[in-house]
Amino acid sequence: MTDSNGPADAPTRTTPQTMPAWEKRFRAPRVSLPDWAEDAPDRSLFVSNATGTYELYAWDRATGTQRQVTDRPNGTTDGVLTPDGASIWWFDDTDGDEFGVWRRQPFQGGPDEEAVPGLEPSYPAGLALGRDGRTAVVGRSVDEEGTTVHLARTGEETVEIYHHAESAGVGDLSHDGSLIAIEHTEHGDAMHSALRVLRPDGTTVAELDDTKGGTVELGLEVLGFAPVDGDTRLLVGHQRRGRWEPMVWDVATGEETDLALELPGDVSAEWYPDGSGLLIAHSFEARSELFRHDLATRSLLEIATPPGTVSGATARPDGSVEYLWSSAAEPPAVRSTSGRVVLDPPGMKAPASVPVEDVWVEGPGGRIHALVQKPAGASGPLPTVFEIHGGPTWHDSDSFAAGPAAWVDHGYAVVRVNYRGSTGYGREWTDALKHRVGLIELEDIAAVRAWAVSSGLADPRRLVLTGGSWGGYLTLLGLGTQPEAWALGIAAVPVADYVTAYHDEMEALKAMDRTLLGGTPEEVPERFEASSPITYVDQVKAPVYLSAGVNDPRCPIRQVENYVKRLEARGAVHEVYRYDAGHGSLVVDERIKQVRLELDFAARYLPAAD
Repeated sequence: MTDSNGPADAPTRTTPQTMPAWEKRFRAPRVSLPDWAEDAPDRSLFVSNATGTYELYAWDRATGTQRQVTDRPNGTTDGVLTPDGASIWWFDDTDGDEFGVWRRQPFQGGPDEEAVPGLEPSYPAGLALGRDGRTAVVGRSVDEEGTTVHLARTGEETVEIYHHAESAGVGDLSHDGSLIAIEHTEHGDAMHSALRVLRPDGTTVAELDDTKGGTVELGLEVLGFAPVDGDTRLLVGHQRRGRWEPMVWDVATGEETDLALELPGDVSAEWYPDGSGLLIAHSFEARSELFRHDLATRSLLEIATPPGTVSGATARPDGSVEYLWSSAAEPPAVRSTSGRVVLDPPGMKAPASVPVEDVWVEGPGGRIHALVQKPAGASGPLPTVFEIHGGPTWHDSDSFAAGPAAWVDHGYAVVRVNYRGSTGYGREWTDALKHRVGLIELEDIAAVRAWAVSSGLADPRRLVLTGGSWGGYLTLLGLGTQPEAWALGIAAVPVADYVTAYHDEMEALKAMDRTLLGGTPEEVPERFEASSPITYVDQVKAPVYLSAGVNDPRCPIRQVENYVKRLEARGAVHEVYRYDAGHGSLVVDERIKQVRLELDFAARYLPAAD
């Protein structure tokens, strides 16, 4: 057993000429889709790893000037521009623990200051900034308090306008600052929010709740107020037809306008800046596409994008659309329908990878979609990595991912499974996890595993189960409940001991676990036991590699240590790597070190080919 701690070792630098392709994919400069200030559209904010750590950058489009805003050892990704473009708000936590305060910095540069003096540190629960430059609506989550929402105005005392023990979050502030939309789960179902619109004094204007009066649980989400002064229309996401779709809700009159877009997958939307139309993002079966919906004519016009995944899009004041696109084979790029280059970071370019292949497998809960990559020209049976996504309400897509590409470079096939619980396949598929948490997902993974072996793709003696976060949880649970199926397990930031994880994690995740399992560990102990990897730790046969962030508030370190002690007690083959960050690392060298350790572990412990 190897046990290692601390920050990444000093990296061994190689030249671009000698650096392997998998490492180049991590080191190549990347940028996020730039956000822009509503009333100063030439001022933008984006995230980049240009320095080797993901940080916030200000970009003045008028002059072309770019400036690094934050500089912290473990990186910064949470930032928001004020609508007037004068300031940047960014969230300041401690080494990735997600517990902290909002700070503010002038767009042109200058000292940081605490954005809302007097508000104690907390987990963030949404933020909305007013166009007047002095108003902010701040959501906070603290285990002892539940969720609170505060109205802060420069020069005035901050006022609490909402408080509840269950999880909630700030959705949006209307264009004129007179209405505040929040999402809440006062009904106790953390997977399906209801909506409430408040005045700045905290009194209620309107409510929308799809969790009441039916046998099917339905959720709602805030997509944004219309960008017009005095306009009381709120764009809302709903699940009334079995998938996420947008509608327009006039919070003053109560009128609901169904857009009836007739698209088969999950649909999200945002307003065009003049309020005349909606930018539609459609996600279906691991790929996505964009449309413009004209509200006057009810017409839907497709916006041409290459096949693959659009992971973010925004409509600009000139009517053009900027979007962040990638595919499994091609690295991400920020593109525009105007044809111009939006952001093209200088330096090394990420090497391409191989395309993804779609596979559909019949499973116990319906057809399962899996994505397969394998080395170019390779034929099976191959050593095969089942890389399981986190969430669980997320999905793997035809998008660029440096981790799977690294395995392919080393001769492995990679299979990614959009198990029950994944998004993009309808509400019933996403909501199918309850009560038999973890075990349901593993049934789907087992069905795809059987296909991979019977099809000749995968060598049954050389199967690796791996994933991070919820994927790490499913890895440990799978190693214990399916011990004959896997030759190796690699779990990053996992849930390992569900009961201890529940007691140590942030309150929002406690609420999610109560929803998934039907109660607390004290109320439904048998369900927590059945779904906890530590219950089956003595059945694990495969060598296990675990990595964990010592400041992780989502999959806390103590419950990982409990699992490791059980492995140690029985002399099981395992290695543990602890690093000084939270739920993953924003430092490129650290991430490369982790991937290198995982590849090395597999090379040492995976059985040799026949």
